[in-house]
Amino acid sequence: MTAKRASAFGSLLSLLLVVWAVRAQDKAAGNKPAVAPPAQREPLAKPPSEKERKRQEERLRKELETPYKKWLDEDVSYIITGEEKDAFKRLSTDDERENFIEQFWLRRDPTPDTEENEYREEHYRRIAYANERYAAGVMGWRTDRGRIYITFGPPDEIEDHPSGGSYQRPTEEGGGSTSTFPFVKWRYRHIDDIGDDINIEFVDTCFCGHYRLTMDPSEKDALLNVPDAGLTMYEQQGLSSKDDRFNRTDGTRLGIPEGSMSSKMNVFNRLEQFTKLQMPPAVKFKDLEALITSRITYNILPMRVRVDYIRMTSSSVLTNVTIQFDRKDFQFQAKNGVQSAVVNIFGRVTSMARRTVNTFDETIASDVPSDLLQEAVKTSAIYQRPIFLAPGMYRLNVVAKDVVGGNLNNYELALHVPRFDEETLASSTVILADVLEKVPTRGIGTGQFVIGTSKVRPRINETFRQDEKMGVYFQVYNFGADEKTEKPNGSIQYQVTKDGTNQKIFDFTEEVTSVEGASASQVTVEKLLPLQSMEPGKYTLKITVIDRSRDKTLTTSANFTVS
Repeated sequence: MTAKRASAFGSLLSLLLVVWAVRAQDKAAGNKPAVAPPAQREPLAKPPSEKERKRQEERLRKELETPYKKWLDEDVSYIITGEEKDAFKRLSTDDERENFIEQFWLRRDPTPDTEENEYREEHYRRIAYANERYAAGVMGWRTDRGRIYITFGPPDEIEDHPSGGSYQRPTEEGGGSTSTFPFVKWRYRHIDDIGDDINIEFVDTCFCGHYRLTMDPSEKDALLNVPDAGLTMYEQQGLSSKDDRFNRTDGTRLGIPEGSMSSKMNVFNRLEQFTKLQMPPAVKFKDLEALITSRITYNILPMRVRVDYIRMTSSSVLTNVTIQFDRKDFQFQAKNGVQSAVVNIFGRVTSMARRTVNTFDETIASDVPSDLLQEAVKTSAIYQRPIFLAPGMYRLNVVAKDVVGGNLNNYELALHVPRFDEETLASSTVILADVLEKVPTRGIGTGQFVIGTSKVRPRINETFRQDEKMGVYFQVYNFGADEKTEKPNGSIQYQVTKDGTNQKIFDFTEEVTSVEGASASQVTVEKLLPLQSMEPGKYTLKITVIDRSRDKTLTTSANFTVS
């Protein structure tokens, strides 16, 4: 009992000592609540470093690449050509990849003028069928039968031996009977670029449903390695030995055929067929392939494209497509003292439903004396195609190919053809031109760069020298007519300001009635602006149109550079 009391007393004493020590510590600290020193506080989140940011971008890029990688490695792995595959891997943006995929299917579309792409729909139907019918431990599209089915379609005839067993050999395989593994033969009457009467054999040597493509007809023979079993006719008659099969040098273990050997059993023919079956099918529609590109490359023949819109009627808009090349990007070929370069152009305008609305083609030839070539390559070649379109959304594809050098560009642009309502104040595109002049009477309305009675050649890069005059061309539509004179009542203000400042370099206003040929329905403005007083730099031309009759205002602008 005394020992227990002593133990309890000791425990109580220890507790009192702990309490005393804690109180002494609090007193020393001024009885202030415990606060972590500032250095020990949780630091604020720091912005990621440049290295971390790049790592995050790379991780995001890989995530975004996933669907495109699946498209390349799975969806089209059997039908994409090596050249197309290499080109796809060189693309760096999703927009380029999307454009490539779209053109990939378009090149194979048997009816490009319709909304449906029958080739693409059939391709994905085949993949679904292969996955359903030919799966064997792996998805059906990955098997040999799946690959052949997806690439060449369903066979015309099928000889199926799903359980193997007794089999009477054909004479070209030596005749006689044997027992086989499960196998199946597919026969195609014709396969493009391979030939006619194509027989393809698949063998399941593991009895697991996994049929492998073979070029050796003896691979299905289950008794091949069993002595004195499954003999051919010659072996049964003692005219040959089964051991002779293993001394063949043509890659098979067949017996001697009865009669002459079929040409299809020739080792080179079998190798050729086997090799071609591994290759993607040729693009059937060579015309479309040539239009897009015979060698899939992007932007290796630089070109600039500009589109301008001018109203013809309420339902028709003149859409001028202007294409410009720098001759320094051409490949010239010398012949008889003349350096020649040729660029072929093909263009196609389609609706958003992929229906062809307009096509055009042109050849740009540049012939230059050899001694003037150095000066010629400093100039440009320009081409324009007028197209009449109804208001709406379209897609423009332009393919240009340097015939001599083989360089090519595939350019795609969305066309937003405006609707010019008859009651709405509106204007055409403002065209900054390096040529703006009247045409002879016989040339009105015809030829490149001609709009009505004037030749208007756009300066596509909108860069002018100080010693040039910049042409300004545009049309304004649907002024309100004065009740008395039936003429438009309004004004047009032109302002030129230098970018980065509010300094007005040029400010001029004129009455609409002072413009030659002005009417309430249309006012055509043609001006030449001298640039010699402007310092090199970037400028903005702002045009403000005021219709006093209807109290309407229209503002449009164009940017240009003085060099």
